[in-house]
Amino acid sequence: MNYVDSHTHLYLGEEFGEESQMVVRRAIETGVTKMVFPNVDLSTIEPMMQLHSAFADNTYIALGLHPTEVKSDWQEVLEQIGPMLETHRPVAVGEIGIDMYWDKTYREEQMQALDIQLRWAEVLSLPVILHCRDGLNEVLEVLDAYRGEVPQIVFHSFTGSEEDVEKIRQRGDFYFGINGVVTFKNAQSIRDALPVIGLDRIMLETDAPYLAPVPHRGKRNESSYIPLIAMKVGEVLGVDVAEVASKTTENASRFFGI
Repeated sequence: MNYVDSHTHLYLGEEFGEESQMVVRRAIETGVTKMVFPNVDLSTIEPMMQLHSAFADNTYIALGLHPTEVKSDWQEVLEQIGPMLETHRPVAVGEIGIDMYWDKTYREEQMQALDIQLRWAEVLSLPVILHCRDGLNEVLEVLDAYRGEVPQIVFHSFTGSEEDVEKIRQRGDFYFGINGVVTFKNAQSIRDALPVIGLDRIMLETDAPYLAPVPHRGKRNESSYIPLIAMKVGEVLGVDVAEVASKTTENASRFFGI
């Protein structure tokens, strides 16, 4: 079985260091033959590109400014990232979005940055990797006010409810990134939401090095754990893991054009 990890940060030096290439190889050996690296900020572009270059046949990049990195200089940062969309050939704009979990100081700036980066995606015909943590109302407000054709979106690390799925679907037929949280004992709401989402709109992801699935919860996550997430999704939906692997790989391949 082949899998796509639609969201993984294996290039982060503090967490992986010299082990990054080894971790990528382990994922490939496990059947995770394609991995998408979303960017965080200006400092992560170089290490991301280096790891991608070492595994050009198996990895892909996305470019954008993570919402927690939207600070007072956000406009200057976007002015530097924007031109790279032409030169670095990403498969998506991301990860971008709204995060009200840690700090609400830059709420308005995050919303403005999201609007600008949605425009990048629309102009370049790229999909969007959307980070939304405690910020669904803000995300929906930006989408409702967007003056243009909203790009295709995957709601990364989705842990919302059935009601959240319905709210999102009122704005578009979007995708949902499901990761190790689905294996957590206290994550019944997302398991309840899976049948509402449906396998045809699910992508698997790890968000490594974060959110490792059971039985690795609390440890460093890595892309080779994707099959554990697939098994839980299959269990919840009552389908064979091979079908989960096949359909989610098809979804991600179509979404990212890979």
